[in-house]
Amino acid sequence: MASRARIIPDPPPSYPPLPGWARLPATAEAIGDAGYFAGAALAALHPPACDEHPLGSLWRQRLALGCAAVVARQQGRPEGEAMLRDHWYLTPVGGDPGPAGRLLGAFRALGESRATRSEQWATRLPKLFELAADASLIVALEMAADHVRGPGDAVRAAATAALEFTRRRPDARPMAVWLADAVLAARLGWPAPLPLLANALRPADWRVLREGRAEAWTDACHLAYGRGAAAALDLHADLGRRTTQLLEVAPQLRGKDADTTISILIREDAMAAKTGRATSDRSSRRLFDRLVTLGGVRELTGRSTFRLYGL
Repeated sequence: MASRARIIPDPPPSYPPLPGWARLPATAEAIGDAGYFAGAALAALHPPACDEHPLGSLWRQRLALGCAAVVARQQGRPEGEAMLRDHWYLTPVGGDPGPAGRLLGAFRALGESRATRSEQWATRLPKLFELAADASLIVALEMAADHVRGPGDAVRAAATAALEFTRRRPDARPMAVWLADAVLAARLGWPAPLPLLANALRPADWRVLREGRAEAWTDACHLAYGRGAAAALDLHADLGRRTTQLLEVAPQLRGKDADTTISILIREDAMAAKTGRATSDRSSRRLFDRLVTLGGVRELTGRSTFRLYGL
């Protein structure tokens, strides 16, 4: 009997790591060099940010998870990355993932191509962030949209958009940093934004944003994008290695839904063992157990039940 054709993605491309001279020092940070480090890191990040391999979706979801966890902490919420992931992936289809899950959903939406379509912000973002679409919010969003196009420093444009928005709507700082990433991506010509800023800001930077100190905030954003771009490039390299390992063990899998599962794992942050088109719960669990044994995926929760798997 002829073996069935395998339908799995190609391995992801790899990119050079960010050199040491382009990385911000771990100790003192020279404000005068902020633009230099941001530019170097974003230039290195540009090729993977523009690549269309399915891994880009998973990459953006992992970045969104980190940003949502930081914002949740800023709001005094207890949910970290693991709890946010649970809220998102263990909620039944059509169910409500709760406030924390909806916050994660807002930052996952930042990784979509339509996030840079500023003409849709007034209709989409109030719903994503659960804010009333009143006149002040609409005007603030229109002002942010003015920074999507134009010449000059993309990071300065992103920082200015977030600051102007916050001055008009100090109650919506999570939306402000979301907008900054969207403006940056639009200015750099990326097909979809990367959720970067929220996860790279230092605690003092949030205070600078709240106080509205323009130059200090712009410097903070340059430094944050330098840190965030370097971390995102490292994450992409790690996920690329994990994807390659998963694809190497894929030929050893015999389940009827094996190829579909592999494809989902490459583009989704996590996946639960569940019945597929041609498999039962039991066979799905066996498939994931096999993948863990082969080193293709990790179990992400540490639990014996309600498990989630991913790269």
